[in-house]
Amino acid sequence: MAMPRLLVLGSSWFLGRAVVDAALSAGWEVTTFRRGRHESGDDPANVTTIRGDYADPAAVGRLAKAGPFDAVVDNLAYTPRETLAVARALEPATNRYVMVSTVSVYEGWPVEPLTEDSAVLECAADAGPNPGYDGDPGPSTYGFGKAGCERAITETFGPDRATILRPGVILGPHEYVGRLPWWLRRMERAGEVLAAGSPDRSIQPVDVRDVAAFAVRCAAGQAGIFNVAAPGDETMGDFLTACRRVTGSDATITWITDEPWLIDQGVRQWTEIPLWRTYAGAWAVDTSRARAAGLVTRPLVDTARDTWEWLTSGTMVEHERAGELGISPVKEVAILQAWRAREADRCGAQ
Repeated sequence: MAMPRLLVLGSSWFLGRAVVDAALSAGWEVTTFRRGRHESGDDPANVTTIRGDYADPAAVGRLAKAGPFDAVVDNLAYTPRETLAVARALEPATNRYVMVSTVSVYEGWPVEPLTEDSAVLECAADAGPNPGYDGDPGPSTYGFGKAGCERAITETFGPDRATILRPGVILGPHEYVGRLPWWLRRMERAGEVLAAGSPDRSIQPVDVRDVAAFAVRCAAGQAGIFNVAAPGDETMGDFLTACRRVTGSDATITWITDEPWLIDQGVRQWTEIPLWRTYAGAWAVDTSRARAAGLVTRPLVDTARDTWEWLTSGTMVEHERAGELGISPVKEVAILQAWRAREADRCGAQ
């Protein structure tokens, strides 16, 4: 019996490479499509690699001729009109299209709790780069673009052949955004660590390998739209404790629970304190549909441990989209000192 054939669009970094690993483990014959620049290593072993740009019709045409494929997993869908062209070219050559989208497509993100039935941003399937607008904390051009890409896929493949995955925050080995790596390195430095909000706040980051395994599972024949995140049974306190444990750090964690005060000090949510966000919907994403379809997620401590092993392995390669994350040491010390002075004044006034 012939092995099922999977085409992975974008296979060099993070989720893409995890999808390749998951597909190979599940017995797929894998073809990858990658640009061949700014890559994180050699072509994966035991796969067929086709090089080219997602926005190049000639390169996409070569992909279609390399078919037929049983499924496609698209990690490169950002600009709707590009995704529409790719979908139309590949539609005759593949049975199923799995697109990696984002919870940012929801109108209510990150303010409201979300299900797959929540309202989605309006964007045309043939929209160009950076559609829509950026709000605070509301919609983003990133979310509008992903919504347009979703429409491009569903209009081309129809509801029975299209699968849309909407992850929240993805963490794990080979992460290039830098959220978990920053926290691990901060714990490694030890000393007094500033933590924002309540240690009991539920969070839902998901391991990249769990997203990849679910994508491959869907590629085997699962249509529909799925939020992909952890169930929310772990907390920010669990996360920071895990980071401290796997690094062997003796850091002291100081929780600043007065979030309005912290914001007034000029501390930026999400970027200066990675994963800290005060909005009610940031970690209120319903994933019951995905879990019923086979999504399984691992504990945060496992993700932290494996990411730390990767960080300390000496194999990291700088990514062109790596972000500037984390509060500076000088600012962190100043905020902690101001917090202690504030608390002392409050105690003295009682």
